[in-house]
Amino acid sequence: MCAVAVPTTTTTTMTPLFSPPKVASPLYKSYSLNYSSPSPSYSSLPRSVSCPPSASSLPDVDTVLKRKRPARIDVPTIVPSIGFGFGTFETPEVMEEEGEGYSVYCKRGRRRSAMEDRFSATVRIQGDSRQAFFGIFDGHGGAQVAEIAAKRMSENVIDQVTRRTESELEEAIKDGYLATDREVSEEGVSGGACSATALIRNGHLAVSNVGDCRAVLSRKGKAEALTSDHRACREDERNRIEKSGGYVDCCRGAWRVQGTLAVSRAIGDKHLKQWVISEPETRVVKIEDDCDYLILASDGLWDKITNQEAVDVVEAACGVEIMENKKPNPLLMSACKQLAALSASRGSVDDTTVMIIKLNCLHFN
Repeated sequence: MCAVAVPTTTTTTMTPLFSPPKVASPLYKSYSLNYSSPSPSYSSLPRSVSCPPSASSLPDVDTVLKRKRPARIDVPTIVPSIGFGFGTFETPEVMEEEGEGYSVYCKRGRRRSAMEDRFSATVRIQGDSRQAFFGIFDGHGGAQVAEIAAKRMSENVIDQVTRRTESELEEAIKDGYLATDREVSEEGVSGGACSATALIRNGHLAVSNVGDCRAVLSRKGKAEALTSDHRACREDERNRIEKSGGYVDCCRGAWRVQGTLAVSRAIGDKHLKQWVISEPETRVVKIEDDCDYLILASDGLWDKITNQEAVDVVEAACGVEIMENKKPNPLLMSACKQLAALSASRGSVDDTTVMIIKLNCLHFN
């Protein structure tokens, strides 16, 4: 069964892949795609934590600015509320979902006119409790791409994985991401979305990402990042972009692709597709007894909270004895909300999505 961050009036069971989330707003009573108005600017605001322009791995700013640069990309204004035949409603301030072995909480940031984050969750794939797929999607330039990705990514990845052998797992996930990106392009929408996903299959955890959504594993209370943010300040990403004819520039306090976008990989962003690719990086780990839970979160959290701080908050909220219990834990939602609130208290004005997945809850290992 699958849950997507699109509210509904009824609670579905294990029928199609998508089951309705619980939405903390009485306005959301229809199972329809919901496209929000775009944020005032296509580019994200300067990052205050992860990528200072003075990083030693980057060239001198003056040197960069003196280089001969191609003309900047003129990104067109996003047209809001492209319905695709579905109803259009006001975006909620908050979306949340509690499912079998996971909880997820999304909260609109103060700088956003409408929430652009989305999520999906699919458990018991083909009736097998050892298989599940989870994803969070952080939209930029509008929510359209995140909405489509939340609806299609799980189907595309699961379809590719079931066609392949275990040795082809990473390639199958990559093809699922690329198929989702093609579908976004076919819909003709603008904007883009960062993503972090987790596929649980036969005792293994495959975590993938594009952009600055992040996955952090807790091993008995010790944080272990399973993804690396795709930001324009990463030296290897900058080299890849420059080899393909693009450039990375310092603009409004952050390093940006073509002076526009701070992330170097994403779903969508068709006007930057030559440089902003949708191919994920994937890491596969075996789920051992010390693997307690996985945190998937958007940069609205990680820009203000470290990996270890996030794990510590979950441990304090849930307690060791509860984390060791294999039954679903209602305190996971409390931990998600506490993390979002802590990030906001430290000055985050971005949308924030936090998903916690108990790896020992559904006998994944």
